[in-house]
Amino acid sequence: MKYEEYVARCQAIAKIGKKFSHDPYALENYEELEKISGKMMSDITGDDIVNIFEYDVYPTPSSSVRVIVFDEIGKLLMVQEKQDGNYAVPGGWCEVFDSLQETAIKEVKQESGLSIEVVRLLAIFQRERYKDYPTVLSEQVHYFLGKIVGGEIESNHEILSVGFKDINNLPELSKKNSRSEVQIAIKVALHDLPVYFD
Repeated sequence: MKYEEYVARCQAIAKIGKKFSHDPYALENYEELEKISGKMMSDITGDDIVNIFEYDVYPTPSSSVRVIVFDEIGKLLMVQEKQDGNYAVPGGWCEVFDSLQETAIKEVKQESGLSIEVVRLLAIFQRERYKDYPTVLSEQVHYFLGKIVGGEIESNHEILSVGFKDINNLPELSKKNSRSEVQIAIKVALHDLPVYFD
């Protein structure tokens, strides 16, 4: 990663921290990180203090990943979300300058404790077409097939539980994925079909 990309990553961390943290000390630290990284970006660009996430830029869809992982008997790795108590296949938003593959590996590790290698891309969905609730967010989600290579099941602060579920009897799904997305990705994986995309 280049120096300027590290600085932009610091700005992204500051922005995310300010959005989701409720701790006053953490918020102060994120404010300070935002100012320092703005000064660093100013040094790079020669402009006044710059925060690239406050620029007026051309709006583009957000990018995320989800990962289909089977156990040795064909059950599907799923995580129970604290947010609503329902289930999702592991995944999340792509961080700036991380590749899709890096994000897939990182999200599975963070949410389930398991280490994977990415086997292949399964599907790309324009998520708003699959949501059954109103949304103003345009999101492209990339589903990958992952293979377990290590680790032990362990949930993080966002997850209530981790386990393997029968693909023919999936639990109630969270809004982070839809039943049709998951079923299409499973079908592509099991039958070695070409990548599905909208």
